[in-house]
Amino acid sequence: MPENARVEEIVRSAVSQALERHLGSMRETVVQEVLREIGPALAGKSSPAESSSATLQKAVLAIQSGTNQKEILRALLDNTVLYSERAALFVIKGGAATGWQGISFSHNDAIKDFPLDVSSGLAARVMQSRTAEGGSTSEIDPHFMKKFGAPQDGNAMVLPLLLKDKISALVYADAGTDGGTFDAAALDVLVRATSAWLEVISQRKQAQKEGTPEGAHSAPASNDPFAAHTPVHTAKAQHAAEAVAAAPAAAMSAAAAWGGPATSPAAEAPAAAALSPEDAEIHRKAQRFARLLMDEIKLYNQAKVAEGRKHKDLYDRLKEDIEKSRSTYQKRYGNTLAGTADYFSQELIRSLAEDDVSLLGSNFRR
Repeated sequence: MPENARVEEIVRSAVSQALERHLGSMRETVVQEVLREIGPALAGKSSPAESSSATLQKAVLAIQSGTNQKEILRALLDNTVLYSERAALFVIKGGAATGWQGISFSHNDAIKDFPLDVSSGLAARVMQSRTAEGGSTSEIDPHFMKKFGAPQDGNAMVLPLLLKDKISALVYADAGTDGGTFDAAALDVLVRATSAWLEVISQRKQAQKEGTPEGAHSAPASNDPFAAHTPVHTAKAQHAAEAVAAAPAAAMSAAAAWGGPATSPAAEAPAAAALSPEDAEIHRKAQRFARLLMDEIKLYNQAKVAEGRKHKDLYDRLKEDIEKSRSTYQKRYGNTLAGTADYFSQELIRSLAEDDVSLLGSNFRR
């Protein structure tokens, strides 16, 4: 075996083992963050029998037991029936929504490849607001209602699955044609938790790629969770899906996946209005990559981060991880137009030290 190939194999194995060791804590972190974010809404809207914290947490953990995109999305649909009677997932590609899978419909297979109209009504509002919307089924694609039957109460809900700062899928849910369970707040938690876990999986793949030797791959790889599972029904749609899947995209943080801000004022690109679109894009990607590196450090070193903030010696406790991440950042963006902005140090202070540079300790140097 050539020396470079052997080194690559060793690095891949080491990265994989390290990620596996931390996967459990990553799951629990995402669960607690989502429950903390949505908990107040649940307290006022959920029924005690169906939406207890224990039941909801079990559902979220089932979603986060998935190790690939298909398992995660299947677990989402399986658990929507705890809080609704019917649900379907539609993948968004090129502004069009195409059926992926459904659950508890009289003919679930018919959901696959069904083209849901998102140009008007409830779905259009969700595409614009990027938040869950409920309303009358008169605002849902009439072809969908005719084919699958309207729910007895005449109401439905559409929820966006947000990934990499865009809507990658829509979840449709209702109380069924015979009337039954429906809990909007709990469904919102499940979809947000799914977004967050898919984001973690995406970051995990990105971290594995960062562990490969320099030059091991020349073309940017897609982190699109739906690339391998997008149902299409025409050759033109297939071509569009592949074009979207092939576009390079930087992973967002798990917090951004459930509605957090994509950027902070302290990390904005300098003089953005004066930059060309190409230069602004380099700055944007550098910022996001720096956030990704900080998110990984926090996810993999939760105890050290907590202790470091408490004792104001974050840098000493995390020096090895920080410097390795700094080196990775510099290799990718140090010699680009974004190099002088040093987004890595900005994110180190903003995200890891919570905007308090003293928490990094006296040995920290920019």
